[in-house]
Amino acid sequence: MKLLLSPASPYARKVWLAAAELGLEGRIEAANASASPVADTPELSALNPLGKIPVLITDDGDALFDSRVIADYLDSLTPRRLCPADGEARWRVQTLHAAADGLLDAALLARYEEALRPEPLRWADWRRGQGEKIRRVLDMLEGAELRPGDDTRICDIAVACALGYLDFRFAAEPWRPGRPRLTAFFEAFIRRPAWAQSDPARAT
Repeated sequence: MKLLLSPASPYARKVWLAAAELGLEGRIEAANASASPVADTPELSALNPLGKIPVLITDDGDALFDSRVIADYLDSLTPRRLCPADGEARWRVQTLHAAADGLLDAALLARYEEALRPEPLRWADWRRGQGEKIRRVLDMLEGAELRPGDDTRICDIAVACALGYLDFRFAAEPWRPGRPRLTAFFEAFIRRPAWAQSDPARAT
């Protein structure tokens, strides 16, 4: 299999960590791909018309996207499940997964507003609105049951990647104060071996 990614992408990091947890990293070749919200990359768009990463090319040559679909596909390849196959537990995991991805969506929109939009056109209310979404999700996650150990699930991986992205891109806006349970989860999760190997700072 071939995984198209950018080392700075938290969604790609989530997929790579999922593969590592499932013991599949040896079956996946990672290949850097550039993606931009304002410019087309024809090679990437030929595989994903949205022009986004990550994209997984399977052994059969199918192109799968987005990160949630890829993670679900990888989950189907081994007996070890990162998300329960059915039942109430599955929907709890999927909901936490969606919350973590939604936090990332808001963080990326805030990042684009600051890094890509010309300064005279930046919209303060937009940036503030994304920040409020991030805050609300963080408060929700503070009360969630998260697992940083060997029974970690895809939602735990997604939450860790979201928190890691906040540290990476929004270090001046600390998320830890007032969230001791979430902080403890993150500090435990980042001791997992695959975390350091997927650190975006290593490639920037």
